[in-house]
Amino acid sequence: MALILFAFVVRVRDGLPLSASTDFQHNRELQERKQQLRTLSKSLNLLPERGTIKGNELHIYFLLSEGVAYLTVCVCSLPAAVAFCFLEDLRWEFTASFENSAVALATRPYPFLEFDSVIQKLQKHYNQSGGPSLGVTLAEVQEELRVSPPQLLTMEDVQLSNGAANGHIEQAAASGQNQRLEPVSAPGILSLVLNIMCAALNLIRGVHLIENTFQDDYEGIWNVVAFLLAFVCCVCQCHLYLFHPSLKKFKCFTLLTLIILCNLFLFGLRNVWQLAFHVSVAALSTLLCLNRKLLDRGSDCGV
Repeated sequence: MALILFAFVVRVRDGLPLSASTDFQHNRELQERKQQLRTLSKSLNLLPERGTIKGNELHIYFLLSEGVAYLTVCVCSLPAAVAFCFLEDLRWEFTASFENSAVALATRPYPFLEFDSVIQKLQKHYNQSGGPSLGVTLAEVQEELRVSPPQLLTMEDVQLSNGAANGHIEQAAASGQNQRLEPVSAPGILSLVLNIMCAALNLIRGVHLIENTFQDDYEGIWNVVAFLLAFVCCVCQCHLYLFHPSLKKFKCFTLLTLIILCNLFLFGLRNVWQLAFHVSVAALSTLLCLNRKLLDRGSDCGV
């Protein structure tokens, strides 16, 4: 009984099929596994170096190396170490037959059809002997798999990775970066101007204090840190208003809290009115940032 039923060599970058073994079996599950291999080839750049996808009677094993993926469909009774030995031998034979430049420049599917005979020969050896010819090779692979076991995946994981490879996951996760925000309002422009003014005042005071700090044995170093931190927070508030990053609410309140703490620490270097001005500008920026929404897809599309 054949243990290794099908082998597939694919370019990782774009899933281009490079070569595959010829099979004459019409096993229904084998055809399903071959279809899954095609799905798997579309998201190889997001998958681990080694992996296994288990089925009822047939398992899929894959190995990624130097921009090329080696995949095989084997019966479930075949030990995983033997399957990965086969993939390692397949990798060695392929890299010995073709240069990396030839793989990179390939433009049509299955450009290395002549490699099919090598795959068939390797499959025949494994199916007849039940494993590699050298026991030490199997022992080395077993030890490597023990130290770094292959990742066990499901087709749901592969389809999720495939969605990410085609841009669907990123668009959902980072939709705020891909969609347009509402137009900047007049209060928004005012808050940006005031934030820039506060940032400039913090930077000027911080730089001015650096000279005195060096002369006074670093006694005012924490005042310098407070001014510069407040400057950075003001700049970040402008960024949050203009763009829509992830965790926007958390970042808004974090920046507001830091600005308040910095100004409380600087009490004495600033009077009450100055502190109130800086905190009020930060609060206004936070409010406007939280209220600025994304445009609906319908209103962002032309007719």
